[in-house]
Amino acid sequence: MYNKGLFNDWVPKPIQLLLIVLMLMIVMPLGGVYTGNISFMVGGTGALSEYFLWANYATTIGMGAAMPLVLRMKMRFKIRHKLTVLFILLGVLSFVNATTLQPMVIVATSLFIGFSKMMVAIELFLPLMVMMGNRGVFYGVFYAFVLTLSQVASYYAVEVSILYNWQQFFIIASVICLGMALLCWIFMHNQYFALKVPLYYIDWLSIILFVSTFMFSAYVFSFGKQQDWWNSAKIMNASIAAFVSFALLAIRQLTLKRPYLSFKIFKKNNVRHGLLMLLLLGMFLGTTSIQNTFAVGILGYDQLTNAKLNVLMVPGIVLAGIVAVFWFKKEIPLKMYIFSGFSTMLSYTVIMYFSMTLEFSFDRWYLPMFLKGYGMGSLFISIWFYTLDKLELDDMLAAIGLVLVWRTFLAVGVFSALYSWFQYHFQIVAVGDLAVYVDGMTITPQTLAPNIKLVQLNAIIIASKKIFGYIILAGFGVLGYVLTHHFGRERFQYVRFIRMLGGKSVIARRRLRERKKLLEEIKDAAGPAV
Repeated sequence: MYNKGLFNDWVPKPIQLLLIVLMLMIVMPLGGVYTGNISFMVGGTGALSEYFLWANYATTIGMGAAMPLVLRMKMRFKIRHKLTVLFILLGVLSFVNATTLQPMVIVATSLFIGFSKMMVAIELFLPLMVMMGNRGVFYGVFYAFVLTLSQVASYYAVEVSILYNWQQFFIIASVICLGMALLCWIFMHNQYFALKVPLYYIDWLSIILFVSTFMFSAYVFSFGKQQDWWNSAKIMNASIAAFVSFALLAIRQLTLKRPYLSFKIFKKNNVRHGLLMLLLLGMFLGTTSIQNTFAVGILGYDQLTNAKLNVLMVPGIVLAGIVAVFWFKKEIPLKMYIFSGFSTMLSYTVIMYFSMTLEFSFDRWYLPMFLKGYGMGSLFISIWFYTLDKLELDDMLAAIGLVLVWRTFLAVGVFSALYSWFQYHFQIVAVGDLAVYVDGMTITPQTLAPNIKLVQLNAIIIASKKIFGYIILAGFGVLGYVLTHHFGRERFQYVRFIRMLGGKSVIARRRLRERKKLLEEIKDAAGPAV
């Protein structure tokens, strides 16, 4: 009557694994917007680039909104029906993105793509978790695979857009999703995962408040610079709407018998410190906007060459995954692994600080991008593992959507917006400082244009180096924080000689290991989904 697998019994095990990996390769990089394509979408639609940045955030928000519902949806619908419908929906939404010229339509479809994508992903993670058994090892393999896949998919999205047009990549994604729907209908079984549960316990108003909170916040981060921040009535209204929506959401959760979100886990020490480290990770990941300004604006790279820079992170990401597998198999404490991740991210910023010149050659990108890839991969794996460690299943699922949005949207979005504002401000100051060299005695009318351009380029470099300098100073503070944090280990341990002599400590440790293993098996079903 119930079947906890995905496929019919007649499907061989190697084919099942191949189908799972194939579906993951399709669904994980899927999104409403591909960052490398934004410039082509701006040219094709005539809309502001901020709309597509907003749509990119909307995909993450949709994933976070779906997270508290995934297990209930899993137990409500048969696996074949569920995944077939979701892949068809993803195909239709991708086709809509390919055919529309309205940016707000792309923002809306991106939100639903993120929601549907998470519903599919949870189904594919469960059997892989069972096969690997160890949550840390799975994180190492999974994040290395997904982050590598994301960089490669972004590169090919740009290449297809150059060879054909930006709509073509969405059409290809749509066709592939429809093909995946056909494979689901053929190979997957027609049974329930467990006892069928009703959907009327879901509080849809809470979901609407969750989405509105972060969509208004995303509007502020996306359009803040273009609207001149607090001098804009639209930014002020969006900020107020985000605050009010979150307040209503929090109040509603306190009055519901079955709340959509839970704030209990934020009382735990590892969750609070994990959120802080995710915010610090966002400080380093937010430098991508500065890097793109330098690569495209200063060095004059085209979009395809700029996309190649992200592919240079792949060796570092793979190495981070390999190290994580070794680390978790040996059950080594996380402190030095997290320290190595922040150290490599700091090394990346130091190299970029000293390397930002007009004569920067492409082969000098290899080392900093390798370090950035290792840092990003190791910190995604280790901080996420530490944040969700020792949490009860119900509490974790009820709050994991907030943590996901915090990690992928808020942490990166806040720092990207700050860097954008500071770069503009520092650039104006730098132009004023360099203006002392621009006068009629040193620059003739014939050389005015190239010299003014040179002043502008140097002003951008000065602004970027200032931001990297402040990040470096903050980075040393981050390393000090990581070295002094205990990461869950007891500061003082007492040897209990009586229990040791009586043999009770051995029994207690064995029972503790068995209980820990049982809880991990239940919890790991949902943890990797984010």
